[in-house]
Amino acid sequence: MIYLSAFADEAATSLKGQIEALNRNGIKYSEIRSVDGVNVSKFTLDTAKEYQKEMADNGVAVWSIGSPLGKVSINVDFNEYEGTVRHVCELANVFNADKIRMFSFFDALGEKNKVFDYLGRMIEIGKEYGVQMCHENEKEVYGDTASRVLELIENCKGLKFIYDPVNYIAVGEKAEKTLELFHDKTEYFHVKDMIADTGEHVPAGLGDGNIKGLVEKIKDDKVLTLEPHLAIFSGYSDIDNFEMKNKFKFNSNTEAFDFACKSLKGILNECGYKEINGGFAK
Repeated sequence: MIYLSAFADEAATSLKGQIEALNRNGIKYSEIRSVDGVNVSKFTLDTAKEYQKEMADNGVAVWSIGSPLGKVSINVDFNEYEGTVRHVCELANVFNADKIRMFSFFDALGEKNKVFDYLGRMIEIGKEYGVQMCHENEKEVYGDTASRVLELIENCKGLKFIYDPVNYIAVGEKAEKTLELFHDKTEYFHVKDMIADTGEHVPAGLGDGNIKGLVEKIKDDKVLTLEPHLAIFSGYSDIDNFEMKNKFKFNSNTEAFDFACKSLKGILNECGYKEINGGFAK
């Protein structure tokens, strides 16, 4: 089975709007990243409990915490930063999520041993809370290129990995190569697409991310988290410091999100999957 998750803050700022977008598109899982423009890492535990109840009451579960952990300089005071890591782990427990999306630090080239050390400490903290740390390849963090992600796989035991095709394209990697290297090493996938020559985000299947090839290689149960980036959304500048280019224009974030869902489901159908009980099966 393939199950869908989504960064629903790309559809709506409010939690109510995010839940409506997920339910409208038959998506049962959220990779919660922000609500009302506030990043998940800044939620209080009481606020998280309120959000968790509202989501559960409306049939939505949190698949992973879409945190920005590790999107800081490698020169951070890690003893102090550990408090942030622990807080996000506590939030994961509130949301009944056993995964946290995270990164491998800026300004880190030439600092690989420190990267390995800090990631190892984050993995161990996660274990204390029953949470898996899941690394996303991202431009300008240590693990942005295929070669450095392979270093993380070799040196950071217990670290899980998210595959983001567009983030590899952004550093000049081709999807055919990265899919071959990482598909069977991936805990779950982020789905967005981009035209490599122009840097424009497009719906899944219309760019160079080889989303169909990604789906065709899936053999076991997997989750695909939709992160379409088809329109600027609230809090984007706090999440990504890079300009977002879009080939297509939509009248609203809701329209863009719904179109992204339709595009991904179209690829699943092309690959022989049918939508059944909130998932996709052949």
